Amino acid sequence: MARDRGVRSRRQFLQGSLALTGLGLLAGCGLPPLPWQRTPRVHRIGYLWNGAASPTFMSLRDAFLQGMRDLGYVENETFVLDVRRANGDAGLPETVAELVGLRPDAIVAPAVVEARAVQAATTTIPIVSAGVGDLVTTGLAESLARPGRNVTGLSTPVLARKQLEFLKEAVPTLARVAVMIDLSRVADFEAESHEAAAKSLGLELQVLGVDGPGGLEGFFEAALRAGANGVLLTPVPLTSANQARIAELATLNRLPAIAQQSDAASLGQLMAYGPNRVALHRTAATYVDKILRGAKPADIPAEQPTLFDFGINLKTAQALGLTIPRSILVQATTIID
Repeated sequence: MARDRGVRSRRQFLQGSLALTGLGLLAGCGLPPLPWQRTPRVHRIGYLWNGAASPTFMSLRDAFLQGMRDLGYVENETFVLDVRRANGDAGLPETVAELVGLRPDAIVAPAVVEARAVQAATTTIPIVSAGVGDLVTTGLAESLARPGRNVTGLSTPVLARKQLEFLKEAVPTLARVAVMIDLSRVADFEAESHEAAAKSLGLELQVLGVDGPGGLEGFFEAALRAGANGVLLTPVPLTSANQARIAELATLNRLPAIAQQSDAASLGQLMAYGPNRVALHRTAATYVDKILRGAKPADIPAEQPTLFDFGINLKTAQALGLTIPRSILVQATTIID
């Protein structure tokens, strides 16, 4: 009986060896690997930034990467992030062309400025907006419920009503507000929404254009000549890249200002109210995940932000001779004192 068991063991060993040899021969014949031999696909994701490698850029990029990690992705193992930065609008087309040429599975655009530039270059690569700007009014999507094109993600409506409301409460004498717009982006300014917001609060608007950083001083001079006693900064790259200088000029000219970029108050602006961009970038990762799993951007509903930042700089308020009411302070998410 023991001998029979030994014979069977040798026979099983030989059969197993032949089977393994056969697999090795098959593998050498160019046949596809077995399921357990396949390596997971490494997805390529593009990330477009229009501006310098600022702390804001790095924090938002890192927020997106954290969102991907939260979903189980591992950088450089299951996905790679191809970051491309354009140094202003002039270099945007070339940067976009380079990024599109990499044929990524999706491209993340922090704002509609970048999303529009990418959509002009490709109608096939999925684009995920990380929230600055309205996808529908800018024509990037047909509707929030069904974008219909290759852009989806986060969409931020005009926040002028709430911003002007905060500014008026902080400045009881507020009557005329100078609105800073970028002359190279006049088409992006939603005049009707801003006018309606001002009218509902009994305010007048004076829209003044700025042609690059060199025109910032001229803007404040024009605002004072127009009789403005407050400033509203539109969320464009010009204001994002020059927050500290704008804050300095606003204080120097004793014009209280409110911006949308969440870091504006920490850089010296009186107030800042807008969506939490870190949260938007983490949420953008969920859209990328859906696309990598096979969903089409045209069918993925876009959504609006639900988490907002409201910053107040009390040092700036003091320099302007303002006392911020408690009714505003209790709503702030960040107070710089």
